Amino acid sequence: MARPPDLTRSPGTWAKGETRLARLIGLGIGFVVLGLVFWALESRFRSTCAPIWFRRKDFRTDLAYWFFTPLVSRSLTAGVVGAALLGVVWLSGGSPAAVRDQFLAGRVPTLGSATLAARLAALPFWLQVGLGLLVSDTLSYWMHRAFHGGRLWGLHAVHHASPNLDWLSSVRLHPLNQAAMRVVQALPLLFLGFDPHVFAVVAPFISFYAILIHANVPWDFGPLRFLVATPRFHRWHHTSRAEGRDKNFAGLFPCLDLVFGSFYMPSDQVPQAFGAGREPVPAGLWRQLAYPFRKPRAGEALASEQR
Repeated sequence: MARPPDLTRSPGTWAKGETRLARLIGLGIGFVVLGLVFWALESRFRSTCAPIWFRRKDFRTDLAYWFFTPLVSRSLTAGVVGAALLGVVWLSGGSPAAVRDQFLAGRVPTLGSATLAARLAALPFWLQVGLGLLVSDTLSYWMHRAFHGGRLWGLHAVHHASPNLDWLSSVRLHPLNQAAMRVVQALPLLFLGFDPHVFAVVAPFISFYAILIHANVPWDFGPLRFLVATPRFHRWHHTSRAEGRDKNFAGLFPCLDLVFGSFYMPSDQVPQAFGAGREPVPAGLWRQLAYPFRKPRAGEALASEQR
């Protein structure tokens, strides 16, 4: 017999439960749709002979990240961004309470110059989106570059750990890596005074494009390869070979790498070997979350995630 509903639960509790269920269903549908699309693309236009995404041994790790990142990491990211925002307001002599109230009312506060915000507001929305993408990618470029050196590498190495690079491995992100990137992207845009609706366009576009450029396809978009990031461009960033490993930091605009001397995309080669390269990263979601905070054990490697 079906279990009767618990009528003692408050409407708010029911709403939260329905919201979680809706998010799970949405994530499941998104996974199936994208999985079918990229299964077709990566089967037809395969860059390397790696196993298709659902047949590799570390598939379960990335499947766990697919649900963990939006359901858990996103909450952590929102908290970190909010705390950073309130901290900056407090240090600048503003009112954190006023900013908090604006967020609770569903509005994104403008923190910077009212004059600059007015000038941005006068621009066509599509131009604001383009500028927002350029500013965001420029900031992300430098943060991404910082993650490839010093103590920050431990957090970012998790993203590079997969020995097989495809669309699904793009979701393998340590929560603190994601939170730091969002702080760097969001706060300056808020201070500049961008229309809050720009975030609604920029954020999902960046997320989808990140999936695309990780795909196991050799596309370089021909003459556009120096203007927009391509799968071939980003796959060189993930190579375990020394000449390409610390190159191609831009997520959208390769011209940033051209300007700052970190562009690498030879016309006669495609990368074949991938992985963190410098040091072993353990297999599995929970061990990878703990990895940046402990020393690697002797002999620990990616053997359980090999092809």
